[in-house]
Amino acid sequence: MPNYQENLLIFGAGPAGLTAGIYAARANLSPVILTGLQPGGQMTLTSEVENYPGFTDVVQGTWLMEKMQKQAMHVGAKIVYDIVNSVDFSQYPFSCLTDQGVVYLAKSIIIATGARARWLGLPNEEHFKGRGISACAICDGAFYRNKNVVVVGGGNAAVEEALYLANICRSVTLVHRRDTLRAEKILQDRLLDHDKVTIIWNSVVEEVLSSISPSKGLEAIRINNLNSGKTIDLSAEGLFVAIGHEPDTKIFRDKLLLDQDGYLVVEPGSTRTSVSGIFAAGDCADKIYRQAITAAGMGCMAALEAEKYLSRFANKATHKQ
Repeated sequence: MPNYQENLLIFGAGPAGLTAGIYAARANLSPVILTGLQPGGQMTLTSEVENYPGFTDVVQGTWLMEKMQKQAMHVGAKIVYDIVNSVDFSQYPFSCLTDQGVVYLAKSIIIATGARARWLGLPNEEHFKGRGISACAICDGAFYRNKNVVVVGGGNAAVEEALYLANICRSVTLVHRRDTLRAEKILQDRLLDHDKVTIIWNSVVEEVLSSISPSKGLEAIRINNLNSGKTIDLSAEGLFVAIGHEPDTKIFRDKLLLDQDGYLVVEPGSTRTSVSGIFAAGDCADKIYRQAITAAGMGCMAALEAEKYLSRFANKATHKQ
């Protein structure tokens, strides 16, 4: 089994992980970035980015992440396309085992594993994933060109998904469990002004339906009005779920302190976790802002804190928790 000893490991290659890699490499820490399952993070699922500083024109999320990765590599960060399967933080150096069977020993670790889409939990949801249900309009929207689709949610992600789909689908129905949207006002205005978009308020998706079998794809969506209790079956061939995300922190349970929602707990004003020498940045630790720019900022903080930590402990034979 291959075994590598590193100064600094970074888990994740989204805005937080790549920014941490850039700062750490410039500090001569020789960081190794393990990309995880989705290099680039959630930004690769975003078609248009118009709020990242420095760009007067709308840019593509994937393009922005490619630029960040190239910059990280240019200044000396090493990118490894592998997934962390397990970790051991009880001994020093810290260790992790990857999907490719590689063991890494590290003097310091920055966790930037991000978050992943939350699903509705419908009885037949799993059967329809990839056959009518998706959590990514950018990835799968083209399959529903000129078709009727439904989006579930009321935040920025849901409104952005609906607007994107409205450009390629016959119609888009947004189903929201409340009577007001949580999205930014500018996004709400765009959605409400779009002639292809209909909003169903105070309602939830209760079931996805197919007259034949899930393998043939869905044909309708049963929607339940929370006020009246009445249900309607809406003809649709696609359902896009945009109800938030869950932090990708499962492998850190019982290893680090997590809050009740599974987010890594860091010291206020810091990226320090409950174990000295391990830092967290981005959506795996940020449950409030969850923006690319705040993730990048946390990545910078984590790298600077890792540099300070390593300057104190890297050359010591013992390690105090």
